[in-house]
Amino acid sequence: MSILSVILAVVVSAQLDSTQLKIGDQCDLHLKAIVENEQVQFPVFGEELINGVEVVGRSKIDTTQLKDGRQELSQSLTITSFKDSLFLLPPMGFVSGEDTFLTEQLALNVIQPFEMDTTQNAITDIKDIYKARIWWWGIIRWILLGLLIVGVLIGVYYLVVYLKKHKKNEEEIVEPELLRPAEEVALEKLDNIKSEKIWQQGRQKEYHTQLTDTIREYISRRFEISSQEQTSEEILSDIKPMLSEQRELYQKLKQMLGLADLVKFAKWNPLPDENEKSLTDAYDFVVNTIPSKEEQLEETKENAES
Repeated sequence: MSILSVILAVVVSAQLDSTQLKIGDQCDLHLKAIVENEQVQFPVFGEELINGVEVVGRSKIDTTQLKDGRQELSQSLTITSFKDSLFLLPPMGFVSGEDTFLTEQLALNVIQPFEMDTTQNAITDIKDIYKARIWWWGIIRWILLGLLIVGVLIGVYYLVVYLKKHKKNEEEIVEPELLRPAEEVALEKLDNIKSEKIWQQGRQKEYHTQLTDTIREYISRRFEISSQEQTSEEILSDIKPMLSEQRELYQKLKQMLGLADLVKFAKWNPLPDENEKSLTDAYDFVVNTIPSKEEQLEETKENAES
C-alpha cells in the first residue's frame, strides 16, 4: 500500500512491505521523497517507531535521478513487534525549509500465530507415593538456607555502602557546576567544542552529540524541561510556547536538533558550512535566552524561600 502527499514540488510517501505481521517477524517500511531542487530532511526515529513497534535496522538515504529532472530520495526502516495488536502508524513528517510534508496514516496488524496449550490443566492420574526423605536432609537444607540469607544480607550491606559512597562522590563533582549559571556552563562547553575541532577530524557524530547534549542540559536547567530524557520532537513541542516571540530562534534550534538526529541515526554527512552553522545556532540560542536581571533576581528569591 502506497500513500502519497503532494504539496508544491515535493512528493512524499510511506509504504509497508506487508500490513500484517506475525509476532517477532520483521518487515520494511519504505520512505520516499521526490524533489526538484529542495533539500528534504527525512523523519528521524530512535529505537521505536511508536510504542510497541521497534526499529531494528535502517538503510542509508539513497538518491536516484529521475528522467524528468527530479530526484528520488529513499530510505528503508526494518521494523518488528512483539505485541499482538493493530497499530496505527501516524503520519510521518518530511521537513523542507520551514515546511513539513506529511504522509497519511498506515495500519500494521501484528498477530499471534500460536495456539494456546489447553492440556496443562487436564486431569492426570494420581502420582505414586514418594519415599520418605532421610531425616538429616532437612537439617542440611535449613543450614544452606541460613547461609544463603547471611550471604544476601552481607551483599546488601556492601551494596548500600558502595551506593552511598558513589552518590557522595557524584554530588561533590556535580554540585559546584549546578551552582554556576546555566548559560555560563553552556557557553564554556560550547567554547571547548569549538576549540577541539573534532568534526574537522572526521568525528562528526561525536561533534553533533556533544553539541546537542550541551543544549539539552542548558534547556533542562534554563526552562525546567526534562530534555535529556526526551526526543528532539518532544523538546521542540515543550519549548515552542516559551519561544513564541522568538520564532527565528526556535527555527535555529529545530534545524540544529534535526541535523544532529540525521547525523546520529541516519549517518548523514553534513557539509562544513552546516557543521559551523549548528555551532553558531547553539551560541545564538544560549545568548538570546539568558534570563534578564529581573528574572535572575526572582529566581534567587524563589530559591531562598524554598
